Amino acid sequence: MNEDFLYTSINNDSRKVFRLGLSATYRPGRKAIYKAVDSGVNLFFLFGIDNQMISVTKDIMSINRDKYYIVTGAYNFIAGHFNYRKTLEKRLRQLNTDYIDFFFLLGVLREKEFSEKSIEELNKLKEEGKIRHIGLSTHNRKFAGQLADNGSVDTLMIRYNAAHRGAEQDIFPYIEKHKTNVISFTATRWRYLLRRPGKWPKEEPLPTAGMCYRFVLSNPNVNVCLTAPTNIKQLEANIAEVQKGPINKEELEFMRKIGDAVYRKKRK
Repeated sequence: MNEDFLYTSINNDSRKVFRLGLSATYRPGRKAIYKAVDSGVNLFFLFGIDNQMISVTKDIMSINRDKYYIVTGAYNFIAGHFNYRKTLEKRLRQLNTDYIDFFFLLGVLREKEFSEKSIEELNKLKEEGKIRHIGLSTHNRKFAGQLADNGSVDTLMIRYNAAHRGAEQDIFPYIEKHKTNVISFTATRWRYLLRRPGKWPKEEPLPTAGMCYRFVLSNPNVNVCLTAPTNIKQLEANIAEVQKGPINKEELEFMRKIGDAVYRKKRK
């Protein structure tokens, strides 16, 4: 087991973070979430309606709050201004905690949706001690790169996988400047990387979901990659494969090759 590959730290925080984070978006069941905890997973992404995740994280944090990281935020409904405080206070009540580790505006499409006023409000909540880290989730790579470059936020939640590698040019070159954290999602490209793309030779293998996670986590610019299994079996398989450590040169070339094939197919 490669400790340096499996664990990371967030900025100056001395606590270790398991690099595979868990989302319960596809409702894998409370048993699967507890299994993730037992396997060392300690970063959890949740929406306000994720009853399974809220139930389990509320339970485990009642014993040792500082051991776990919660990632959540306000939804980007595009129209109108967001009441960050109201959403934050609701999450604090739901989880029975005094603070949220990562609080974002989720689903930002355009720059104007995440204004200077939004950043000021999030920073105010951070100064009050109710948030440890602020940021946004977005597919807008150029904007994410700008935010990393000017240090407006300390964390970015972005898409990165073998088929969508644009972050390597648009985001990653800028994160070292302010030590910006990166949480990635859609490692399997919504499972398209697990399916045979058009004209992919029948004799050629396909990657496993775990290999997709290893591809993402082998990039040193990514702190944590989220997994969203549908059941406990998928969760166990993903964790077991991540424990193999970083992908080797041949695996990297293979993942980039199939990633290009999947990208071309979806573009068509």
